[in-house]
Amino acid sequence: MTRVAAVDIGTNSCRLLVADVDGSQLTTVDRRTKITRLGQGVNETRRLDPEAIARTIAVIREYAHAITEHGATRVRAAATSASRDAANRNDFFGPVEELLGVRPELLSGDDEARLEFSGATAGLTEPEPYLVVDVGGGSTEFIVGAGEPEGLISVDVGCVRLTEQVLRSDPPTPEELSVAVGIVRDHLADVDRALGGAGQAKTLIGTAGTVWTMGAIELGVDASESARIHHSRLSRAAAEDIFRTLATEPISRRRFNPGLEPGRVDVIVGGVIVVVSVMRHWAYEELLVSEADILDGLARSIA
Repeated sequence: MTRVAAVDIGTNSCRLLVADVDGSQLTTVDRRTKITRLGQGVNETRRLDPEAIARTIAVIREYAHAITEHGATRVRAAATSASRDAANRNDFFGPVEELLGVRPELLSGDDEARLEFSGATAGLTEPEPYLVVDVGGGSTEFIVGAGEPEGLISVDVGCVRLTEQVLRSDPPTPEELSVAVGIVRDHLADVDRALGGAGQAKTLIGTAGTVWTMGAIELGVDASESARIHHSRLSRAAAEDIFRTLATEPISRRRFNPGLEPGRVDVIVGGVIVVVSVMRHWAYEELLVSEADILDGLARSIA
């Protein structure tokens, strides 16, 4: 058995998993998520904002203490979309390396997708092949396969990127929503060209914060209630209802939803548009909500 720590530094959130890995078994010791919005403004400036860097470094410092306290012997840190797009990422990577003892790896979209598939599908007994969709802040990964990834693609659309590009009103106007849906639809056409079998998968699996939040909202529980949300099933009808509700509420009302974390209030509509568009595009009637994702894939890769 090996105790490992994985840190996923995303566009919207920064996450930690400390786990014991023994062969194919992964046992969670500590799992944390903090919304830091590292990718704030990156889509326009192609640079990480100093305040966003400071917020994220503060969380990394907290995670470094937790890793030490738990006695993890191996650490892997990965940075995704926001860092890929930023010219000044080394201003961020240097302080992170000092805190964690390892330099963040700048994952390509394909690397991210492979780790995502490994984490999300381990131990599942649902019918194969799977289509895993990871809706992030700056990008969304699509991975199809049975047992292992057979096709994957990362596209530049996510809850933060879509919000900053299009959804600027509070609440979004019908015109903004229409444009956002169109942008996602165009990206899904790219997915069709890259992954011929995306629409034929028997089980659709959704991971990351947007999907998790939708699962919490549908169950009417706080987002921290992992035991109830993990591997719950979100119907297409429920996803459409969540979209209609959140897209027509101003932020001042939306923030009182018990399943919605404060840091996601202003970008959740963008993420929900991606999820709903995926289910519409390939006529999926159900989505399996998964807590296991790229963090679990990172942890397994270390061990």
